[in-house]
Amino acid sequence: MALPVVHLLLLPLLAIVPLVFLSRAVSRRRGGAGGSARLPPSPWALPVIGHLHHLAGALPHRAMRDLAARHGPLMLLRLGEVRVVVASSADAAREVMRTRDLDFATRSMSRTVRLAFPRGTEGIIFAPYGHGWRQIRKLCTVELLSARRVQSFRSVREEEAARLLRAVAAAAAPPTPARAVNLSELITVYAADSAVRTIIGSSFKDRDAFLKLLERMVKMVAKMSLPDLYPSSRLAMLVSRMPGQMKRQRQELVSFIDNIVREHEENKAAGNDGDKEDLLDVLLRIQREGDLQVPITTDNIKSVVGDMLGTGSDTVATVLQWIMAELMRNPRVMQKVQDEVRCILAGRHQVTEDNLRNLHYMNLVIKETLRLHPPAPLLFPRDCRSSCQVLGFSVPKDAMVLVNAWAISRDPKYWDMPEEFVPERFEDSKIDFKGTDFEYTPFGAGRRMCPGIAFAFVNMELILASLLYHFDWELPCGMEAADLDMTEELGVTVRRLQDLQLVPVVRAPLPVE
Repeated sequence: MALPVVHLLLLPLLAIVPLVFLSRAVSRRRGGAGGSARLPPSPWALPVIGHLHHLAGALPHRAMRDLAARHGPLMLLRLGEVRVVVASSADAAREVMRTRDLDFATRSMSRTVRLAFPRGTEGIIFAPYGHGWRQIRKLCTVELLSARRVQSFRSVREEEAARLLRAVAAAAAPPTPARAVNLSELITVYAADSAVRTIIGSSFKDRDAFLKLLERMVKMVAKMSLPDLYPSSRLAMLVSRMPGQMKRQRQELVSFIDNIVREHEENKAAGNDGDKEDLLDVLLRIQREGDLQVPITTDNIKSVVGDMLGTGSDTVATVLQWIMAELMRNPRVMQKVQDEVRCILAGRHQVTEDNLRNLHYMNLVIKETLRLHPPAPLLFPRDCRSSCQVLGFSVPKDAMVLVNAWAISRDPKYWDMPEEFVPERFEDSKIDFKGTDFEYTPFGAGRRMCPGIAFAFVNMELILASLLYHFDWELPCGMEAADLDMTEELGVTVRRLQDLQLVPVVRAPLPVE
């Protein structure tokens, strides 16, 4: 979960400041503050709203980077009632995600997000740390997202990649000779279809409606409404429309997941999916076998499916769009990576995963994009389970803890020319995203590190190599590379604000159906 675009909240928030200030809940909260602990430094604060005004006018990861430059690598903010500790250096990230990982192993959930994920239905992302979460995490890493399991769905990815290529060519077809296509939209559909087929074994007939629902949920979960900022205030809950909206979205999401499971069972009963075991089959088999220390419930299964559908498609689509945008802004890199792809794949009619092993420079391009554009720039929020020390400061119990991976991966202390897109920086570097190099953690680190890296990476590699091999890419008529809009949009992942519109030119024959 990311933090809000705060300037949108300030006007309605200020309008109810007098009422919130008088609420007994806020008075109790303020009266209970204090103590002699050496807390992390903070910017100057205003009554009631705390440090919200410091975040106005910028995306949270950017505003927090600027605040950290003035107040230090570990910083304490108060957003309404909520205490937020922000780690903005590799040393601070190391203490949070490795040295004190157990103290921060539980997810922090806002009041409205809790409405979307009631206790016992949180899945892998939001489940609290404990036996149940450890068990689901183990299932994901050993059964669902292992290298062997990911490899077993190779044919699905290759079929969906071929379908994407044909869709790109069709969208750019005459009547106009140089027609731009909405590559963002096509990539999003590819990522969703690939994830759905991997998880439930077949396409989902309501995919477009599901994607729209998922997009709404992603944007809602990324924001903090008044109840999130003032969780002890009944008034904030009453005046906010967000709780009602979140409940409705959850009901719709649960209905979709129910339909997915039912459709999956019908397809299996009719023999339409063959004997291949998809990820939902795996979960249902484990549930039937009943060998787990903590029984896995149907709600658990639905939540894990929802998590994988959301993160498995959104992360891949977001990163691929940033990769293509950066390549268009950097023609030298585009030429170099296309030369590599076309040299290694020369004469082939379709890119397969066997062809990806020797694409060394393309992997550097992906790594550099993840440095500049980590999918979740503040990672996912953690909860401080018990007061502990980080960099010599006391982190209060129940504080939300954020790691600003975006700021760290652009810090000149760790990176030369940090704002420049230079894949060669990884050429002879041992730095990787596997959770041991804390200046570069696009997928997090520690117990809560993303378990789906192998799944995401092979999807990105395959489709990127395919797009670069089969097409040359041009900007729409009259646009220069420097004109390409790279503005970010806030969500659970930080996407491009504007869809990426590019003109494809076929250079290698496309796969046939």
